[in-house]
Amino acid sequence: MIERMVNYLKGVRQEVARVSWPTRNEVVSLTALILLLTVVLTLYIWGVDGVIGLILRYVFRA
Repeated sequence: MIERMVNYLKGVRQEVARVSWPTRNEVVSLTALILLLTVVLTLYIWGVDGVIGLILRYVFRA
């Protein structure tokens, strides 16, 4: 049982060594891109929600 766990952990270590890790600049730039896209998408959804709300208020008021 212990031998299987040791073999498993060795395999995990070998796989982690093969991973292509991003550079610090890549991480920073992609994080900034994700934050920007989140803000843009949030503003878009907020705007569409506001327009639909106005349309529904107008339709149900009449």
